[in-house]
Amino acid sequence: MRIGGFQKFSLIDYPKKMAAVIFTQGCNFRCPFCYNPDLVLPEKYVQPISEEEILGFLEKRKNHLTGVVVTGGEPTIHRDLADFLRKVKGLGYAIKLDTNGNDPDALGVLLEERLVDYIAMDIKTFLARYSEATGVDINIENIKRSIDLVVNSGIDYHFRTTLIRKFISSNDLENIYKILDEAKAKKYVIQRFDVKLRLLDETLKDGRVYSEDEFKELQQKWEKK
Repeated sequence: MRIGGFQKFSLIDYPKKMAAVIFTQGCNFRCPFCYNPDLVLPEKYVQPISEEEILGFLEKRKNHLTGVVVTGGEPTIHRDLADFLRKVKGLGYAIKLDTNGNDPDALGVLLEERLVDYIAMDIKTFLARYSEATGVDINIENIKRSIDLVVNSGIDYHFRTTLIRKFISSNDLENIYKILDEAKAKKYVIQRFDVKLRLLDETLKDGRVYSEDEFKELQQKWEKK
């Protein structure tokens, strides 16, 4: 598995756990608002970190850390993801997976084998606008299937949307809420768009963003907690 980054300690990426964070290289989306262009664009890749180095660190720290977050990029594009997670599980760690939900088959394998304990799935925008927001052609049925898999997984999860005016309107949030409500999703969070971070498309920084008051109003109206 291609690992492009590794954070040895985090208190904010895995709820209620001290965790290490693994960043995989590669993604099947090209969201212009992506915060990790170095993990998405092949021409920006750094030399991958070996699995052995990661697993060696986790072995030494298993009495101090309790969780491992696997994020990206998009982890589920890696065919050896399940093999890697088995090794992490073998060390006794709880695993949180961050995913875009575009591969429900891969997600289903991980859930069936109980290789993940928490899932955070991004909902980029209302499904009718998905190709616009992700920069690629999307089969939205895959996104729907992944939503259902996560909701019915029996593990902890949340869905999340980054609030970007160009791709997310109040009506879009309402439609996302309806889809998640129909699926009986229990937790949906809305995140503020941070223009200070590096973006796949830096021109988005020139656009008007939601104000703090607008963000809070939409957050209060559409989040599910």
